[in-house]
Amino acid sequence: MQAVIQPDLVSTIIPVYNRPKMVRRAVASVLAQTYRPIEILLVDDGSTDATPEVLAELQTAHPEEIRVIRQANAGAGPARETGRLQAHGAYIQYLDSDDYLLPNKFTDQVAALKAHPECAIAYGTSRLETAAGQVLDPASRRTDEAIASLFPLLLLERWWHTHTPLFRRWISDAAGPWPSYRPEDWDLEARMGALRPQLIHCGTTVSVQVDHDSPNRVTRGAEAAFLRDEAIFLPRLHACALLAGMDRQVPELALFSRWCFLRARQLDAIGEGALADGLLALARYSGSADPPGSAAWQLPAYQSLRRLLGPRTVGSLAALHHPRHPQVASG
Repeated sequence: MQAVIQPDLVSTIIPVYNRPKMVRRAVASVLAQTYRPIEILLVDDGSTDATPEVLAELQTAHPEEIRVIRQANAGAGPARETGRLQAHGAYIQYLDSDDYLLPNKFTDQVAALKAHPECAIAYGTSRLETAAGQVLDPASRRTDEAIASLFPLLLLERWWHTHTPLFRRWISDAAGPWPSYRPEDWDLEARMGALRPQLIHCGTTVSVQVDHDSPNRVTRGAEAAFLRDEAIFLPRLHACALLAGMDRQVPELALFSRWCFLRARQLDAIGEGALADGLLALARYSGSADPPGSAAWQLPAYQSLRRLLGPRTVGSLAALHHPRHPQVASG
């Protein structure tokens, strides 16, 4: 059952799995917001260490603002979905347990949305830090730029972090559930983009991405699993871009075609020929405007060799450990 929505309330959803230390800072950063009212939904995704005890302690200390929800381990996407379904806020904030917000975030972004009722998403600048607090980039990715819509740029890169935007409840709900496969956040935002929401930059720095070693980061998991997930994700991303009204002549689409072609070759190399088939077809369709000599125009030759030598043999000629995508940005 959908939760009853409370006007002005900001619901922060924090999935957590085996991070008893880092989650304390994430929660503290939400409690330190200059804005009220707030609620924090801590979704324990089947932690096996001291995390449940830490979450219970936090809830006991702040019972009016913190709720703990425990579920069997299912991944970050399903954990966020559990939180979304139980959130009461008119505004939705997603925050990973290893990152944190700056105290002005909700004040600035709610004010921006109220000043711009035509906008569904407010965002600000996010900075990148090491775990020790050293600033690596004061304006991470493209979060300091005023970008009016998610597409066409979202077709190539996730140009903010999960914690950067603040969503009106309607866009979060209308986009539908979080998926279980990765990149789950990019997939959700693509579905938001298909609804053509307008964005507003609040003009301030609002959150911090912490760079640290973790297998939970989308760019650091198992290569084969990542490629299989992208075979699901890329057609969905393309469909959302078209639903958003993207012109088929934009340069981003030609680059997207090359991305699909690369992934198809890598899938062939690991014996996933059926998945590669779909991406080769998508590369051909989306690359119709690509200039001669580009990767998309190599498709006929590749497919001829594929029929002659077999997908796995030809695919192995591609660099399987090529960087997953020069602009992959998740988390």
